[in-house]
Amino acid sequence: MSKELTIGARLRLLRDNERITQVELAEKLELTQSTINRYENEHSEAPYKVLLWYADNFNVSLDYIYCRTDNPFGKYFDYQPNKVKKDIEKQAQWDEFVAACFVEGSPMNVKLKAMLNDLVVEGKK
Repeated sequence: MSKELTIGARLRLLRDNERITQVELAEKLELTQSTINRYENEHSEAPYKVLLWYADNFNVSLDYIYCRTDNPFGKYFDYQPNKVKKDIEKQAQWDEFVAACFVEGSPMNVKLKAMLNDLVVEGKK
């Protein structure tokens, strides 16, 4: 992680990467160029709403803007809660079970598997 980066430096980097001038960015945010300059040079802190605008418009996470990570998508981009992991495991086990129930190569195999899966999905509703 880049410890030398500051929030202001990260804001400037985002703007520079898109080849937008401070004036152009200020117009989009309905601020002045000097305000953008103060944020980028750490002379004042950008308000939370401005930081959210940066995150939304430059498609990055606030963790990235706050220099908590160098991954623009954030620290938890690949995070999967335990319930999701369990659901994925259950689906994999179900797929194995269904595959074991039918003779491979049979012309009806694909159709029968699809029907069985549809029945289970309907039963959950």
